[in-house]
Amino acid sequence: MENPVIIKNEELKEKWIGKNVFELSTPVMVVDIEKLEDNLERMDSWLNGSSVKLRPHFKSHKCVELARRQNRLPNTIGITCAKTSEAEVLVKGGITDILIANQIIGADKALRIANMNKKALVRVAVDSIVGIDQLSVAARNANVEIGVMIEVNIGMNRGGVEPGEEVLNLAKYIIKTNGVRLDGLQAYEGHVVMLADYEERKQSVENDMKPLIETKKMLEKNGIPVFISSGGTGTYDITGKISGIDELQCGSYALMDASYKRIRPEFSQARYIIATIITVRGDISVADVGIKGLGNEFGNPTIIDQPDAEVLYLAEEHMVVRNMNVNIGDKIKIIPSHGCTTNNLYSYMWISRKDVIEDLWYIEGRGCLE
Repeated sequence: MENPVIIKNEELKEKWIGKNVFELSTPVMVVDIEKLEDNLERMDSWLNGSSVKLRPHFKSHKCVELARRQNRLPNTIGITCAKTSEAEVLVKGGITDILIANQIIGADKALRIANMNKKALVRVAVDSIVGIDQLSVAARNANVEIGVMIEVNIGMNRGGVEPGEEVLNLAKYIIKTNGVRLDGLQAYEGHVVMLADYEERKQSVENDMKPLIETKKMLEKNGIPVFISSGGTGTYDITGKISGIDELQCGSYALMDASYKRIRPEFSQARYIIATIITVRGDISVADVGIKGLGNEFGNPTIIDQPDAEVLYLAEEHMVVRNMNVNIGDKIKIIPSHGCTTNNLYSYMWISRKDVIEDLWYIEGRGCLE
């Protein structure tokens, strides 16, 4: 599916290749390709020798070219996404193994998922008979089978059924329903991934995963084999060592943001926003980017090479900062506090090496909300 929000402009790319990133009109998103490649290799190499594989989360960057590069690495087995429309742009981009790690409700969306399964393996998370039945009808009408993952609630209290008997009962229902196939279990420890203290995070993850692993064993005793997909950037080296976990859904590690950097210093800040200083008044400076250009649910952004800068607040189109050594017209690099929502604000990201533009990657998943 072509995303109508994204208009690809090859002339724009050719115009800027070879130029310095600070010549770009602001605000603009830039990715340091060397840091990105290092992040991808670091995560992939961590999985060397392990039975656990990586299924990176597309919602973090929403860029098909980046997903393709992730998918080519030896320890990656597919891509995770959150929405039907995200899966559609991935299939169009050549990704053939996709997990929609979300409940998809609606006959129209179920039919779209069924149609995608004519071209690729597109699994879906489920936690209700309603969702299963809708997928079943769509699959039978399209003459395909849709793989499903039962989402298990391990403490986030968002989606999913409770571990144990509830999972077993839903599994039995899926097995007797035509058009759908039970492939595995999904759980996300999102309620603990950002705990600052590593040992506290580790203990919390291990405790919360125990009911999930026991549920898997219960299913296996009932002759129902399943695999488990779980984990995130904040817990990859914890969840990835738990026996019974089969794949990780890490996303933020690739580009990183200010929030994850605090707990995952081993990964580099590959993505940043360039903004221009438009006002200086005493010790107050104002840049030409605000909430509409920086995801800030996790707090204020960080400014590169300005250690004394204090971001006071973000307005719609302005970032107000105290103690920044700049003049009007200067350009600054900003690390957003939340990368996932920041990428959803841009149509493309410029790829640079040592501040020289090499390429333009489109963010085809921008605005894919349904």
